[in-house]
Amino acid sequence: MSKGTVVLAYSGGLDTSCILVWLKEQNYDVIAYMAKIGQDEDFEAAKIKAEKLGAKKVFIEDLRAEFVEEFIWPSIQANGIYEDRYLLGTSIARPCIARRQVQIARQEGAQFVSHGATGKGNDQIRFELTCYALFPEVKIIAPWRIPEFYTRFQGRKDLMKYAQTHGIPVPVTPQAPWSMDANLMHISYESGILENPKTHASPGMYLMTKNPEDAPGTPDVLEIEFKQGVPVRVNNMKEGISKETPLDILTYLNEMGGRHGIGRIDIVENRFIGMKSRGIYETPGGTILFQAHLDIETFTMDKEVRRIKQGLGIRFSELLYNGFWYSPECEFLRCCIAKSQENVEGKVQLSVFKGQVYILGRESPKSLYNEELVSMDVQGDYDPCDASGFIKINAVRLKEHCRLQGLSGNKK
Repeated sequence: MSKGTVVLAYSGGLDTSCILVWLKEQNYDVIAYMAKIGQDEDFEAAKIKAEKLGAKKVFIEDLRAEFVEEFIWPSIQANGIYEDRYLLGTSIARPCIARRQVQIARQEGAQFVSHGATGKGNDQIRFELTCYALFPEVKIIAPWRIPEFYTRFQGRKDLMKYAQTHGIPVPVTPQAPWSMDANLMHISYESGILENPKTHASPGMYLMTKNPEDAPGTPDVLEIEFKQGVPVRVNNMKEGISKETPLDILTYLNEMGGRHGIGRIDIVENRFIGMKSRGIYETPGGTILFQAHLDIETFTMDKEVRRIKQGLGIRFSELLYNGFWYSPECEFLRCCIAKSQENVEGKVQLSVFKGQVYILGRESPKSLYNEELVSMDVQGDYDPCDASGFIKINAVRLKEHCRLQGLSGNKK
């Protein structure tokens, strides 16, 4: 007798293929769900495979446009970056994928959802917090946290043996000695030989970017136009190519960034669950947009507003990394950040060359830059004599601090 219907976030790989069959063994009806978010995958082959393995339905959903517009663009507006370096490519994909998963569960009358995320990682948290936020009564089956499952499958060899026994097609080529996750924003690499933080990444590992040493010897010059803090157009000034839809813009910037080796990082980060992990990331288009947006934002945003917004961006990045996209606090932050972007408008010219992004210039109808006011050659409305009082007022507390240090005998 069936225990109910479960919607499985299915990749077509060894783990989720085995999970699909295992769920059927446990007497669940399985609906397989795959999200197209920019990964290089044979979706038709994966669909046929899931049907052969016993999925009663297979949903393959193209989420690329909404992924860019509803998730990546708000992160660009926020200058989303975790622990100063990670541009959140995996983190930002999870609420997009899980949102559609629970929509399908509701549509199909499924009581359960399932995923192949491990019990030590961040993704289990991101998937499940989204599911609970959008479908509070849902029940979640996380095999890698079920003792019956993880004691039976202690490694890849056990999964391979199970696959062969149950007629699950297995990879014909050797698996890379690391795990990989790809989407429109980035590719991440972790686990396997990369768990030793001293181990250098293999030059052949990178799939999205050229080695900067092998990149072209001449730069590409790009102009990116922003409105309300999001890109609306990219022009290649040398080749005369222009892109205007969100998906086309990011895809083209990935191509340009990849050509020039932009966006590679190798970091040790702090997982939400409490352990440190080593990750290697390629984020070519996202890195270009991050640098360009920083520039146009500083050009058009009031100093004190931007100072507050910087703090909001840090908090946003932490919430996104930790899986709280659909929390009330993150919704509030996104509204505040969107408000801050109303005048973030203009064009940034930059070059991409040998792994680096170089800002060349910028222009904006909403610029707060006053060329006459700042000029060393024109007096304008500014009276330099006013600076004397300004400096003296700011020096009051410094003088008092010095006096206190002298009284306490700590003056150096």
